[in-house]
Amino acid sequence: MLDLISTYGGVGIAFLGAALAVGFACAGSGKGTGIAGESAAGLLSEQPESFGKCLVLQVLPGTQGLYGLVVWFMAMRQIGLIGGSGLLDLTVAQGIAVFGACLPMAIGGYISAVAQGRVAAASVNLMAKNPAQFSKGIIMCGIVEFYAILSLLASILMVLQAV
Repeated sequence: MLDLISTYGGVGIAFLGAALAVGFACAGSGKGTGIAGESAAGLLSEQPESFGKCLVLQVLPGTQGLYGLVVWFMAMRQIGLIGGSGLLDLTVAQGIAVFGACLPMAIGGYISAVAQGRVAAASVNLMAKNPAQFSKGIIMCGIVEFYAILSLLASILMVLQAV
């Protein structure tokens, strides 16, 4: 870490924060969509007509990866890599501010994506027993999504004020 600071200063620290936001959020989405997909595959072997509903439930944990990418773009824009203003010469304090601003999305994105994958898998199981309960499964997944959106909002607001 000290080598990162001495070589790249605040920009290196900011890059690391942005990378964590997108990396952890995407890793969580991959894990969450995998959990939901495994459950959906079991149902589809018996009820192939449920593919559309299963697909919706599997896609839901993937949104956190998109949110992480949004935070990455915002952080890259703030440090000047995207947007034509040129890379800024950030102080270490500014780099730490960007790094810290990316943490809500990194942590919240990973945890909520995995949790949402589990809820989606349970919703597939609910739908297997009673297909009319699909909308309740979506609502349960949406409750978890709310916390991913809060993480996104917190990171965006902090990234915009970091530099």
